[in-house]
Amino acid sequence: IFAGKVLRLHVCTMEGAEWLEEVPEDTTVEKLKERCLKHCLPGSLEDPKTVTHHKLIHATSEKVLTDTKTVLEENIQDRDVLLLVKKRAPALLPKMADVVAEEKRKQEQKAPDKDAILKATANLPARSVDRTVSHHSMRDFQTELRKILVSLIEVAQKLLALNPDAVELFKKANAMLDEDEEDRVDEIALRQLTEMGFPESRAVKALRLNHMSVTQAMEWLIEHADDPAVDAPLPGQAPAEAPAEGAASCAEAAAAPSSEEGGEEAKDELTEIFKKIRRKREFRPDPRAVIALMEMGFDEKEVVDALRVNNNQQNAACEWLLGDRKPSPEDLDKGIDTNSPLFQAILENPVVQLGLTNPKTLLAFEDMLENPLNSTQWMNDPETGPVMLQISRIFQTLNRT
Repeated sequence: IFAGKVLRLHVCTMEGAEWLEEVPEDTTVEKLKERCLKHCLPGSLEDPKTVTHHKLIHATSEKVLTDTKTVLEENIQDRDVLLLVKKRAPALLPKMADVVAEEKRKQEQKAPDKDAILKATANLPARSVDRTVSHHSMRDFQTELRKILVSLIEVAQKLLALNPDAVELFKKANAMLDEDEEDRVDEIALRQLTEMGFPESRAVKALRLNHMSVTQAMEWLIEHADDPAVDAPLPGQAPAEAPAEGAASCAEAAAAPSSEEGGEEAKDELTEIFKKIRRKREFRPDPRAVIALMEMGFDEKEVVDALRVNNNQQNAACEWLLGDRKPSPEDLDKGIDTNSPLFQAILENPVVQLGLTNPKTLLAFEDMLENPLNSTQWMNDPETGPVMLQISRIFQTLNRT
C-alpha cells in the first residue's frame, strides 16, 4: 500500500543504445546509474570507479543529476529522457622533464637584460652621438607646416597675379573672406554649445572670440552670462561691407590700365589687395589671457608675442615667457628653404599646383597661419582638403627617409 510510485524512464547513451528503465521514485540517482551501467555495460561494476566515472543528465533541463539525491528530489517525471554519459578524464599532469624543457625554452626566448647587453657589446667601438642634433633632425610637422604655408602663400600670390583674370579672382577672394568672417562657424562646435542651452547667436560670438574652441567658448559664455553687452556684435562686423567695397574699387582700378605702365599699376593694386586680405587675418590675442599674463608682471607686447607663438594657449604662452622664448615671433614669418627637396616635391605635385591657382587656397593658408585651430575645417573642405592632404603625405614620406 505504501510503495513509492514507479517511473518509466527513457535512458540513452552516447553510443546510441536506448531502453526503458522502471524505478521507484525514492531510488537514488547513484542506484539508478548502477542499474543503467548493468544494462549497457555488463560486468563493468566490478571496477568501483565505473559508477563515479559516469553521470546522468536530464535531457530537457540539461541538468547533471546529483548521485545522493532521489529521483523524486531531482523532480524527474514519468517518461522523462535521461542521458548516461562518461565523464571526461582529467588532464594528465605534465612530466617533470617536460616542465624543465618548457622553462628552459622560455628562458632562451626571454629578452636580454641590461647587463647581458653591456657584456655582448663591450668590444664594440664607442661612438659619440650628439643627441641634441638627432632630436632636432626629427622635424615637427606643425612647426614645418607654418614655414611651408608662408612660402606657398608667396607662390600662390604670384600665380594668381599672373592670371589674366587676376582682378576678378581677388575680388572673389576678398568677397569670400568677408563672407567667411561673418558666416563660417564650426557647426559641430555650435551644436555642442546650443545643446548645453546657450543661445545660438551668443554661442556663435563665443566661438569666434575663442577660435572655435568649445571649451574656451563655454568658459567665456559662463563668465559673461550676466554681462549686459554679451549680445553686442563683435567689433568690425557691422561695417563688414566697407572693406569689400574698398577692395572692389582697388580691383576696378587695377582692371582699367591696359598699357605696360597700367600693368605695373595693376600689380601695385593687387599688392594692396594682398595686404588688405592679410590684415583681415591679423592675430587677435585672447583678452583674458593677456590680462592674466600681464598680472604676472609681463609686458603687454611680449604677452601678445607669446600668445601669437602659442596659438592663444595661456599655459603654453606662460611657459614660453619663462623659458628660452623659442621660436621667436620673427620665426613665424620665415618660410621654408625654397631649394629644399621637401618644398620642391610639394611644388611638383599636380594637386598642389592646381590648388595654388584657387583663391580659396590662398585664404585657407592665410587663415591657418593665424588660427592653426582652424586647420581641421580646411582639411575637410572639398576644395582645400586635397591640397593639405598632399602636403602632409609628402612631408611624412620625406621625413621617413
